[in-house]
Amino acid sequence: MTDERPHGTPDPQAGPPGEERDPRASDVIGAALGSAALKAGLDPNAEASTGHVVWRAMGGWRGILESVLPGLVFIVAYTVTIDRATGDGDLWLSLGLSVGIAAVFTIARLIARQPAGAAIGGLVAVAAAAAFAAFTGEAGNNFIPGFVTNVVYGSAFLVSALIGWSLIGLAVGFLKGEGTAWRKDRRKRRVFFWLALAWAGLFAARLIVQVPLYLADDVAALGTLKLVMGLPLFAPLVAVTWLAVRALYARDEA
Repeated sequence: MTDERPHGTPDPQAGPPGEERDPRASDVIGAALGSAALKAGLDPNAEASTGHVVWRAMGGWRGILESVLPGLVFIVAYTVTIDRATGDGDLWLSLGLSVGIAAVFTIARLIARQPAGAAIGGLVAVAAAAAFAAFTGEAGNNFIPGFVTNVVYGSAFLVSALIGWSLIGLAVGFLKGEGTAWRKDRRKRRVFFWLALAWAGLFAARLIVQVPLYLADDVAALGTLKLVMGLPLFAPLVAVTWLAVRALYARDEA
């Protein structure tokens, strides 16, 4: 679409002469989400197989181990050390092993001079959860930060879908270079709406299943289901999102 304004007529969206137009909140959010997607290997402009994209999003073998092993070690150590008299495991040992493994992964990346952002983020999350559990003396409280994360992410996806500003759409719009133009396309809005709801549903499902176990103080079952509802559910949803976005823009590219 060409600009039909007479020569010399200022752009009404450009702001006063000599000043740059301040970016809208949607632009800032879209750029942040798009940048995060690129770092995770989710570039809809790249020619890559779905399996390759999902594998990169999980971080490969190292990313999977960094995500799963600290929590797995915590559950195994706590379960193995349960005292039949009290019904409690060795909380300090379990937390120490969990944080220690996360720290080893982070140090290994730093020594190898590899990108350590995800590992550092994982270490901070594990350490914060461990500190909360240690401070309260309750093993189940090790999972509360995860509940908070699920509430925040799930609410963000749900609200964005309901108000017509899907977070998926904002990220894809930035990566495809169309900004928020997708909101004028009914087909794109519908797809991004359902994708955002699907992600909100994932976070909600985790809470629905795991919170009752926390209230019942069933640490072993809670830890096990947290692992089961982690990457095993994350990976298929990444694949669905990737395929839906690629199909959505295939006709435009053609």
